[in-house]
Amino acid sequence: MLNIMIVGVGGQGSLLASRILGSLFASAGLDVKLSEVHGMAQRGGSVVTFVRAGQQVSSPLIPKGEADVIISFEESEAMRYLPWLKKDGTIVLNTQHILPMPVLTGAAAYPENITARMREMGAKVVAFDALEAAMKAGSPKAANVALLGAASAVIGHSREEWEAAMRATIKPALLELNFAAFEIGYQNK
Repeated sequence: MLNIMIVGVGGQGSLLASRILGSLFASAGLDVKLSEVHGMAQRGGSVVTFVRAGQQVSSPLIPKGEADVIISFEESEAMRYLPWLKKDGTIVLNTQHILPMPVLTGAAAYPENITARMREMGAKVVAFDALEAAMKAGSPKAANVALLGAASAVIGHSREEWEAAMRATIKPALLELNFAAFEIGYQNK
């Protein structure tokens, strides 16, 4: 069983990322279950997607402490969902900060040194600026696929299988952009 969580803030493309993963695993002949949890996603709230793949998957939800990989679109979201990561799991992290309303209004401070703190707690963390990677590819909207590129080293499967999964889920006009973002992310693994 492979358990992957995708965490972020509404509007970052986590749902497309989960569909790409679902297509990747289904094409490999695995049973796949996806579950999306939205918390005020339209207002910049937390979004969590569970992706489970294996020979037989009975539940789409990942229990705490059992995620093999957490793909985080925002740094503080990775820390929020750290309890779901298994002991030898990996976090693939976009270092971008999206400030929540309490921080914007001055009622709270954004946590400092999140990546370093997660590493001190024993988490394996692959951290890079996925937004910058997406901009290099041609659009900030491709940050989600850049993160998948970095995560592919942990998740496995061939480059051809990843490209087939992207072809099955991304509009043809946007494929080359997303292939480029995937490659840049892959270089950050």
